[in-house]
Order: sequence, then C-alpha cells, then structure tokens
Amino acid sequence: MRRREFIAGLGTAAAWPVAARAQPQTMQVIGLLVGQPSGTLTGQLEAFRQGLSEGGFVEGRNLAIVYRSAEGRPERLPALALELVGIPVAVIVAVGGDVSVLSAKAATATIPIVFETGGDPVETGIVASLNRPGGNVTGASFLGSMVAAKQLSLLRDVVPDLATLGLLLNPTNPSSVLTARDVRVAVQSLGLKLVTADAVSDGDIDKAFGQFVEQRIDGLIIGSAIFFNRNRARLVALAAKHAIPSIFNGREFATDGGLMSYGPDNRDAYRQAGQYVARILNGDKPADLPVIQATKFELIVNLKTAKTLGLAVRPSLLALADEVIE
Repeated sequence: MRRREFIAGLGTAAAWPVAARAQPQTMQVIGLLVGQPSGTLTGQLEAFRQGLSEGGFVEGRNLAIVYRSAEGRPERLPALALELVGIPVAVIVAVGGDVSVLSAKAATATIPIVFETGGDPVETGIVASLNRPGGNVTGASFLGSMVAAKQLSLLRDVVPDLATLGLLLNPTNPSSVLTARDVRVAVQSLGLKLVTADAVSDGDIDKAFGQFVEQRIDGLIIGSAIFFNRNRARLVALAAKHAIPSIFNGREFATDGGLMSYGPDNRDAYRQAGQYVARILNGDKPADLPVIQATKFELIVNLKTAKTLGLAVRPSLLALADEVIE
C-alpha cells in the first residue's frame, strides 16, 4: 500500500518578491495556481518537481516556485492568477480543474500556461486542438468525462443488480456537461434509470442526497470538482450514512472511506506537466507542444467499506485494483 505524503508549504508566498531579488539572475521563476485545498495534494507536487528535474530545473537551485492555492474555493482563482501575472512569473502552471486553467488564460495571453486538467481542453475552449494547441497554453489532460462510463462498469461489477444510478455534479466545472452526456449515453444503452443532481453549496449536497434516497438509487457516481474535493469527508460520510455504494474520481476519497475510486494517475500527469514547463523554460513554445493525453489510470477499492455495505467484491476485480484498503 502507498501512504499519502502531505506536501508542506503549499500556501501563499506573500513574501516571495523580497526574497526573489536576492536570487541569482539565472534563477527562473514559475507560478503554481492550484484550485483544490493544499492538503489534498499528496504526491502530485513531488511528481511535478521530478518532471522539472528531468528537464534540468531544481527548486532552490535554478528555479523558484510561487504557490497560490484557492483552498477549494474556485471563485478565488481569477484574483490569484492576476497575482502571478503581476509578479511576473515565466510560466503559470494551472492545476486542479478547468476553472483554474480558464482563470489563468483570462489573466494573460502572453505568459506561457501549462495545465493539468480532467476536462476536454478543446470542448471547454482552453486550446484550439490537442495536436496544435496554439496560443500560450498547453499541458496534460486525462479527459475525465470519459472516465464516467468505466466508473459505471466498475460500480455494476460490485452492485450487479444496479437498476437506478445517481450522478452528482458541480455545474461550475465545465467538464460536468461532458460527464453528464457520457453517463446518460451509457445508462440508456444499459436500460438503467438515471437520477442527476447538482451541488454548488453545502446545502445542495444535503438536498442531493435527500433526492437520491427518495429515488432509491442503487449506486452513485460523484463527478470531479474542486468543490467536491473540499467536501470530501462530508460526501464520504453521507454515502456511508445512507448506505449508497459510490465511486469517486480521486484516490483520496477511497482512502478516506469511500467504496471505490477510479481515475487518472494524477501524479503522472503532474510529472508530465513538469517536463513541459522545463521545455518551455529551455525555449520551446506552448503552441508547438501537443496536449498530453494521460494513459495511466488507477483503481482503488476499499474492501472494509464494501463489507460494511454487505457487498461482495470479486477476486478478479481486486486483482485489477492498484490498491486494496482492508
């Protein structure tokens, strides 16, 4: 089993401009714009630094990183992006969702932006195309909306008599529209009933679960959103309280008590983003760097939660899991 490593220092860096003047002229400065709460980044930042080092840049030696985290409040991202532009930084790295990337893109058309996102960057207007992104933006995408169909398949494996599926989305996340579309298509092909609910506030979460209980859903898919990351403990607790088998996007949900999680290996995407930042610092243009499509995905199964719910997880599924929590 892999233990989570909490990355220290992912907060604001208000004193940075003073310190930067003491750095050598060869020191490159980049900005990291983070949407999710700082504590939810486990090994991602370490993987990002690894990608940078593979390109010849080491924090504290020839690279300084200015951190700006919205702490799970996406409405703060536009102002934080403008802070980074005002420093200014050589590259902005926007992670934690489409809102983070779009905020950085709205803040500057000249400073290179490297993103890591789960949405479709073409459909959400981040880049012109995957092969030739154009402009000042490129990065890594794992097309998270397409993961939902696989999540449904995994959920049905654990809940074979699933007839009514619940789907919880945050409409402020641009990729939610794509997720809803893909789940709707998958549900229709299987002859299942779909109950969809949106949540943008704490009260909406309670209301959504009330709707799910009333409609007697057999399983639940919870979409990707900064807001959901911030409310991870609450979502896991409500799923347990109402005995609803649920599958999530991030591994932290499963390690914190959720039944299952299936999604891209974010650490690999962060490493690739670090590699792209290094290439840009070495002279490459974002417009010439194709958007990387993630190929590594991970399945986490919480066997303890499955037993609590009275669910039997087949050995073949456990064999596919990247981590089993007992």
